[in-house]
Amino acid sequence: MMEFSCVQFLQNKTILVTGATGFLAKVFVEKILRVQPNVKKLYLVVRASDNEAATKRLRAEVFEKDLFKVLRENIGEENLNTLLSEKVVPVAGDISTNDFGVKDSNLKEHMQKEIDVVVNVAATTNFDERYDVGLGINTFGALNVLNFAKKCVKAQLLLHVSTAYVCGEKSGLLLEKPFAMEEIRNEDGHQLDINFEMELMKKRLKELHEQDCSDEDITLSMKELGMERAKLHGWPNTYVFTKSMGEMLIGNHRESLPLVIIRPTMITSTLSEPFPGWIEGLRTVDSVIVAHGKGVLKCFLVDVNSVCDMIPVDMVANAMITATATHAGGSGVHMVYHVGSSHQNPVTFGEIHDISLRYFTKSPLRSRSGSLIAVSKVRLISNMALFNLYMNLRFKLPLQLLKLIDIIYPWRSGDKYGDKNRKINMVMRLVELYEPYVLFKGIFDDRNTKSLCANQKEDSIKNSKGSMFDFDPKGINWGDYLTSVHIPGLITHVLNK
Repeated sequence: MMEFSCVQFLQNKTILVTGATGFLAKVFVEKILRVQPNVKKLYLVVRASDNEAATKRLRAEVFEKDLFKVLRENIGEENLNTLLSEKVVPVAGDISTNDFGVKDSNLKEHMQKEIDVVVNVAATTNFDERYDVGLGINTFGALNVLNFAKKCVKAQLLLHVSTAYVCGEKSGLLLEKPFAMEEIRNEDGHQLDINFEMELMKKRLKELHEQDCSDEDITLSMKELGMERAKLHGWPNTYVFTKSMGEMLIGNHRESLPLVIIRPTMITSTLSEPFPGWIEGLRTVDSVIVAHGKGVLKCFLVDVNSVCDMIPVDMVANAMITATATHAGGSGVHMVYHVGSSHQNPVTFGEIHDISLRYFTKSPLRSRSGSLIAVSKVRLISNMALFNLYMNLRFKLPLQLLKLIDIIYPWRSGDKYGDKNRKINMVMRLVELYEPYVLFKGIFDDRNTKSLCANQKEDSIKNSKGSMFDFDPKGINWGDYLTSVHIPGLITHVLNK
């Protein structure tokens, strides 16, 4: 049973948050400021040339966003500005460097004296990220954050945000357990050696520079190396491979610092707080929903019976705050929480397709010319071989004819072949990157999260406050959420319509 509520816990606490301009971090920060204005201080680490640039970046990318409109309406513009200037300390920093590269020794000393909790949300989430960038941020960046947290004399906890998909392509019930580095072996029986991965990357980078390769070639080679190393060790892409190694490093080096790892699934728009449907950017499943609404998605690789594990962003933020309040200062803590919906309230890709079809049939989007876009049922193909065959017959053969026509009649206007070829290559690349997720056969066990949620609810009832920190996925009606909250949110905040 939680001894105290989350709101009481946050009072007078100093919290450091990395990756503060990211989607999840913003929602986390807004929630803290809205429910507990008496938090002592929030050190927000963002990439910027100096602290003045960090302040400007936070204002433009975080505090001036729609996300803060409820807080702005509740307390007024002037009070909000006062609250931010008193509570928020912008820090120009980069987690891929030691001590975030903070040069100001006074600032660093203050931080290390005052900080109670360190929250690491900084990450690069590109599936095919450059290997040097992925290792720098997701792997060794996580270790840099841990090392900084250890220097904070009052630090009670490191809360690290990972991803549920560190599981790779495993199927069945996937447990909430930390990685044991010694268990990770590739098909040849070689154990994963993270330092070797770093050395290998540096060696390849040095060779590329010595060969005077262009920036474009270096980027491509680094992306290829990342995917190659991930697949060799049993992960589908660079993102989840580098996130997994980050978890392994902090698990191995945490010593006595309490550590909580939050593994969310696919994060979607806010369910209710600060208001329903707020989202930023197209996240995994959203690009497919939007492509459907725009009438450009005719076929896609997906198993209609596979569960699409989604979770609204405000629920993830609530789970982060609850886990922090529960475990801060606990001895020997190394907890993992899956924050998702597949175990308790699953929704399949087939169901999402049907909901999306109904939505856009009833409320079609408009094209640039202003005409209504008609949507049709998408041809959903459930394995890669069939998908390739379909693409070859439906698109690639006609494309070859188009190429022939372009050769025979070079004076025809426009490069129709080149244009269509680019589109097909883009679809194939998307499909290859998404394949592990749209054909995913795993279900994320969430018994730790369920018990955390039950304690939180018990605490709310005891204080007769109603649940301010709800993250129970059973309460989500997917049809209602997608139709009334999520898809309208995408249209308003992402498509700006």
